Amino acid sequence: MKSIKIYSTPACVYCKMAKDFFKKNNIQYEEYNVAEDEKAREEMVEKSHQLGVPVIDIGGEIFVGFNRADLEKALELK
Repeated sequence: MKSIKIYSTPACVYCKMAKDFFKKNNIQYEEYNVAEDEKAREEMVEKSHQLGVPVIDIGGEIFVGFNRADLEKALELK
């Protein structure tokens, strides 16, 4: 399984949707709260070149925002 990181904030609805998607599919991920973790925020900006969340890193492939179809394809769920 590819390593998965999600950069999020507590108030982000799309971040919650992404995390719920991973949980529903029994997919483990590492979560980084970029509202509190400056190092994670800098890493997120370096990877995505922007400040919007969620940013999802699946084995080095970067996804900005929550798009179920894109995530299913990247994770070979369908």
